[in-house]
Amino acid sequence: MAKRLKIRQTRSAINRNEKQKRTVRALGIHRMHQTVIHDDTPQIRGMVQKVIHLVTVEELDE
Repeated sequence: MAKRLKIRQTRSAINRNEKQKRTVRALGIHRMHQTVIHDDTPQIRGMVQKVIHLVTVEELDE
């Protein structure tokens, strides 16, 4: 089974450094409380770790 990650923005990216803002945007999140689903890859995990204080992550089994 392929694992997927459900990522939801829970805190604002306002007043964060530019790298964190770009990382949130690269994850496909454009506004607060938006949820996106990505494959569980090392690249996505790394991006999530950079902004873990702004998002919540849930693992999905599909």
